[in-house]
Amino acid sequence: MMIYNQYKRRMASILFYIVCFTLPMGIHGQNKQFTLDDLIPGGKTYSKFSPRTLKQLQWSGTTYLYAKGDSVLGGKPGKKSKETVLFTRASLNDALVAAGLKTVSGLPAFTVTDHDKTELVFESKQVRVQYDWKAGKVVSFRKVDENWKNCDWTADNKWLAFTEDNNLRVVGPDEKVVEVTADQDKGIVNGQSVHRNEFGISKGTFWSPNGNKLAFYRMDERMVTDYPIVDVTARTSVANPIKYPMAGMKSHEVTVGVYNPSTGKTVFLQTGTPKDKYLTNLAWSPDGQSIYLAELNREQNVCNLVRYDANTGKREVILFTEEDSAYVEPQNPVLFLPQNSSRFIWQSMRDGYNHLYLYDINGKLVKQLTKGDWIVTDIVGFDASGKNLFYMSTEVSPMERHLYSVNLASGVIKKHTTLEGTHQIKLAPGGEAFIDQFSSQHNPRTIQVTTVASGQSLELLKASNPYKDYAFPEIVTGTIKAADGTTDLYYRLVKPVGMDETKKYPAVVYVYGGPHAQLVNNTWMADARGWDIYMAQMGFVVFTVDSRGSANRGAAFEQVIHRNLGVNEMADQIKGVEFLKSLPYVDGDKLGVHGWSYGGFMTTNLMLSYPDIFKVGVAGGPVIDWQYYEIMYGERYMDTPKENPEGYKNANLKLKAGNLKGHLLLIHGDIDPVVVWQHSLTFLKACVNEGTYPDYFVYPGHEHNVIGKDRPHLSEKITRYFMDYLK
Repeated sequence: MMIYNQYKRRMASILFYIVCFTLPMGIHGQNKQFTLDDLIPGGKTYSKFSPRTLKQLQWSGTTYLYAKGDSVLGGKPGKKSKETVLFTRASLNDALVAAGLKTVSGLPAFTVTDHDKTELVFESKQVRVQYDWKAGKVVSFRKVDENWKNCDWTADNKWLAFTEDNNLRVVGPDEKVVEVTADQDKGIVNGQSVHRNEFGISKGTFWSPNGNKLAFYRMDERMVTDYPIVDVTARTSVANPIKYPMAGMKSHEVTVGVYNPSTGKTVFLQTGTPKDKYLTNLAWSPDGQSIYLAELNREQNVCNLVRYDANTGKREVILFTEEDSAYVEPQNPVLFLPQNSSRFIWQSMRDGYNHLYLYDINGKLVKQLTKGDWIVTDIVGFDASGKNLFYMSTEVSPMERHLYSVNLASGVIKKHTTLEGTHQIKLAPGGEAFIDQFSSQHNPRTIQVTTVASGQSLELLKASNPYKDYAFPEIVTGTIKAADGTTDLYYRLVKPVGMDETKKYPAVVYVYGGPHAQLVNNTWMADARGWDIYMAQMGFVVFTVDSRGSANRGAAFEQVIHRNLGVNEMADQIKGVEFLKSLPYVDGDKLGVHGWSYGGFMTTNLMLSYPDIFKVGVAGGPVIDWQYYEIMYGERYMDTPKENPEGYKNANLKLKAGNLKGHLLLIHGDIDPVVVWQHSLTFLKACVNEGTYPDYFVYPGHEHNVIGKDRPHLSEKITRYFMDYLK
């Protein structure tokens, strides 16, 4: 009987397609229909639907440049500036041949490492090349072995740090490889990112400003439990265990070494005990004599900014301490003023919002530079005098990002972007101009070069709508009140293509709900994903709301989830459901929910906590039991299982397995090192014990996210599930 009912639903869906897409629908009926390959990254035709852009757009001194075909074009700021061809692939190949190097078949990806010179750096055929585009010649080149990982060059490109396996090496101008560490135990890792990439950590080596010393992380994981990851591609499956410290369990221990190439010696910073604290946000002093660390206790509620002597490793001073009853989460290292090495900028949430603070090197607060119920999202640079600091913030709206500058002496703040939307800025080295790439809900992409003093802009690109020939849904944004009755939450609503206001449509809530994520922005299509557009084409309403607990709204907004994951976030999502049900075209009896990772946790939780509201859910890579999650993230938001047993119990979805009524599909990558496979497998066991019946799908060979050519398959799988059970 179940198979027969599924067959009837499937046939009804097919008839719906035939009726909807063959009968006239006004302008929509005359437009083309999307495939998932058109809309999903990894799809065969996905690239043709990306808004047009300028490749490799960046500054080289006061010249902006970008690649177009086989040429690199450039110009100066100003409305009357004229672009010229700086060089071509042919002229680059001539220079490569003259240097005895192999030619390139296309323009390589290049970067600028020294804005005082007209030089670009790129790598081709295992050779790193410095090319002077103005002189039209190769300045220098160095061979790079394909087995070298985590490569990190000095600013002058003379020294390279890299890792082989878990050890650190350096190679200098003489091209002789020097062994910095020689640890034989695989449980010791040198020169790589630590603390599972939390706290803004993304690398493991740090050259001093003048390139004469190298600081690096050394992580001892020998005390951390091995976690089994199984490779099923071998004839006999192979175990590839990882070190995965779960909440409340033994953590790894990190130290910081400082290697001096001139002496060949390494000293380690005397960071002391306890050893399982977090050493984050490493920064050098401008003179290369000191190292600054933000040191966080394992509880993550006390942060010390500490200065060390880089030559001896001795701790010099604790400059200041920040504490919070929930958690402190430093994300950015100290930033010294370019013209005053005795002062630095520190970013902090201490007043409830991320703002900028000016300190002297003795730890004395000079002044708070920014203040308000909004956050600074990024620092983009200084002007040539070092007196004005440029930064991005949400002051206009949490949904937008704009460029501002603050005068460090007077405190006067100026806004430099005027058009609505989300701006991405590349500041010229002297701060006299900036490249501004921005979009908004109805603007796919605009690129301008703006002069700071005059505010005049030169438009380099105005992208057209890549979907203009296709049936496209209406996208609406707005606000609703959170469950607390006062906080505004931003939502995005994608309506069905060719919607008939007199009919009712099924709706899917796409959810994340956790920290460090914001799904609704004033960007192209209001940040709607390709899958949202496809589901609208299939006749669904797709709704997303950034509940409390998500990013970029300040400490109180985010920390409402502390020790009680899934409580306030779900309450806000239900407020979104109430809004959905109030819409005359939404079928309140046909509501689904979908999310990945934290969103997978939310999806499963919503299906189990509100079984009479949600009929269908698809949870990808879901956290099921937070005691199985790693300590850095898990203990920040939940403390340890011993300290917070009630919170862990309330968020343990295995204990709710018996509540399942609707159709729930769980999806997991079998080598997921983030939300380990154990989560969804143990949930299946709990459902068996309780006599409930979820569905399950595994992507072999994929980690936490299904990417590449398999991603359209994932989207098709999810779509079919909603078509089968919610349509």
